Amino acid sequence: MLLRGGRRAALLLAAAGVTGAGALARRDPDTAVYASASPPLRQALSAAAEGLRSGTRLFSPWLLPPPHQGFPILNSFVSASVSPADLSSQGSAGSSDDSRCCPGCLGRNSIAKAASAVGPAVVNISCMQDAHGWRLEESIGSGTIIDPDGTILTCAHVVADFQSTKAVVRGKVSVTLQDGREFEGVVLNADRHSDIAVVKIKSKTPLPAARLGSSSRLQPGDWVVALGCPLSLQNTVTAGIVSCVDRKSSDLGLGGLRREYLQTDCAINQGNSGGPLVNLDGEIIGVNVMKVRNADGLSFAVPIDSVVKIVDNFKRNGRVVRPWLGLKMLDLNPMIISQLKEKSSTFPDVRKGVLVPMVTPGSPAEQAGFRPGDVVVEFGGRPVESIKEIIDIMGDKVGVPFKVLVKRANNVTATLTVIPEEADASR
Repeated sequence: MLLRGGRRAALLLAAAGVTGAGALARRDPDTAVYASASPPLRQALSAAAEGLRSGTRLFSPWLLPPPHQGFPILNSFVSASVSPADLSSQGSAGSSDDSRCCPGCLGRNSIAKAASAVGPAVVNISCMQDAHGWRLEESIGSGTIIDPDGTILTCAHVVADFQSTKAVVRGKVSVTLQDGREFEGVVLNADRHSDIAVVKIKSKTPLPAARLGSSSRLQPGDWVVALGCPLSLQNTVTAGIVSCVDRKSSDLGLGGLRREYLQTDCAINQGNSGGPLVNLDGEIIGVNVMKVRNADGLSFAVPIDSVVKIVDNFKRNGRVVRPWLGLKMLDLNPMIISQLKEKSSTFPDVRKGVLVPMVTPGSPAEQAGFRPGDVVVEFGGRPVESIKEIIDIMGDKVGVPFKVLVKRANNVTATLTVIPEEADASR
């Protein structure tokens, strides 16, 4: 059809570029023309159409078999306003600025941009301790400056010794910035349970600081970047995806109080501890704390939302205050509820809630009247369906009474009052 339309068809094709339309169609079946053009091609066609309107010869004859000799075919970029180099530089996406369609999308330079946004704030931390007159290096780790005043987030095990029941801050803490400057740091706080610590350095000029993001919006499969100083190799960047957003400490065989981690497949090694886990927007969404020995693709970070609460506790109380009830709890879902009903017809009729399989003797929960088999449906006057919600409601409130609504066998309802105690991290 293009051949029958001749010059008019070419003009219509060029008009597609002028109008900016991605596709153009005429209803006349004898001269119907259909065109689909990328932005660079529309730009070239626009120049061709302008030439046709002005009478300038922009087309050269192309040898075709009779009877189509002389049909005007546009010579490759002879008259185009966009050169081949310009088109190739725009790539298949039609953009040379590596723009992304939305936050979290991966572009050619997305990882590099995320790393460069946080990199200047990533530091190397080494702790020295004198022993019998010898200066011995005890530990090496990473950290991130989160405030231009020199406040640094890192791991507690990098700057404190937890071999004994009481944390002992190590000797001198040396902090080296990406630009090579060195500072002596002071450990302000260290929490053994979460493995989070805060270090402070002093500088005469403002220091580069990284932005904090939110870990609550993460999903399995999201791209993340890990920065740090593995094996003292400063300015190291690795990338991967989020494998799990709420990996529980019990899943990893870790005792003590409940903790949750971000699981990723970023390469993490000794020295990465305390370094940031970053999203593609260049925001910190976790603090790298550990990996599984002799296993590839299994590394873990403390979610930044939890870290922010820990830092707030440091500021208010000088330590992290955690309420303790003495309950072993289990999140319920429809499948678990269905199984429990099959095992016992007396299991309460609930759609959601938190099951209490065990109550610690002598605990605040036992004193409040909790029994094994109770299902918590309300805590502090708010409906709950997960352990995390209960922990969030309690916050750092110790000695404060909470009203709890539980359902028991045969749909018996009970209202209890429990007063949390401060948790012992050695439990």
